[in-house]
Amino acid sequence: MARSVGLPVVDLASPDLRAAAAAVRQACVEHGFFYVTNHGVDSTLMESLFAESKAFFDLPMEEKMKLQRSSNHRGYTPPYAEKLDASSKFVGDLKESFYIGPIGDSDLNQWPSEERFPSWKETMKSYVAAVLDTGKRILSLIALGLDLDTEFFEKIGALDCPSTFLRLLHYPGEVNESDSGNYGASAHSDYGAITLLVTDGTPGLQICREKDRDPQQWEDVHHIDGTIIVNIGDLLERWTNCVFRSTLHRVVAVGKERYSVAFFLDPNYDTVVQCLESCCSEANPPRFPPIGSGEYITGRINSTYK
Repeated sequence: MARSVGLPVVDLASPDLRAAAAAVRQACVEHGFFYVTNHGVDSTLMESLFAESKAFFDLPMEEKMKLQRSSNHRGYTPPYAEKLDASSKFVGDLKESFYIGPIGDSDLNQWPSEERFPSWKETMKSYVAAVLDTGKRILSLIALGLDLDTEFFEKIGALDCPSTFLRLLHYPGEVNESDSGNYGASAHSDYGAITLLVTDGTPGLQICREKDRDPQQWEDVHHIDGTIIVNIGDLLERWTNCVFRSTLHRVVAVGKERYSVAFFLDPNYDTVVQCLESCCSEANPPRFPPIGSGEYITGRINSTYK
């Protein structure tokens, strides 16, 4: 049985930016996960977000499949379609999900019928706008914690039309006997910069801070009302030369339905991710070669679908 982990809680409304940045840095070094409070996303908007998500996932499968995930990763993904842990003995993970990509002038997203879901699209757009603002504030604190200008990520173009994806997730309550031991989401790290996660409060999320340890030690992440869970992705780990950790995580089946919404805030597709000067030295040279953000993320996503 997994033990509980006490993740740091960072107050985004703190008047002491340097103290907040130091708290974020410590969280990224020690855990790769933390909570944020006073994040600016309205609780009523979150309630609407979960209500709209549940309404979609309650549809019959044939209706959901009309919006099946496209080649550009927008739309509905049924159970077993993704396998986040390539070593898993199962065909795929238990979850079902819905992807919404960047919302701009050239909208490539698929949307449910406005006749059936009149508020769905506007709710998603409103949430994306709010959580993107929160994510940018967190990236400013991350930059400050790395002894960089608070606008570092803006100045290098990483936030010029960033690669943002909203992912609605539904985990089943009951599982078939053949799925005994399978995961809602098998062990993985996120691919990009940061992920902002909200949940309905149902447990199941676990993290493994030492991914190379054998056996791996998993810890439960508890829900704290009013917070957003933030975690570091692979590209930020590469940027910091592993000073920050992109932590393995998974969702275990707990015998109860679970809903969550993940917002992936990743750099502009053309951003080159290379080791920051403050994170390397002659004694600690860069561990990774420079790589394009889009190239890395596309490769990781494609390996999830076989």
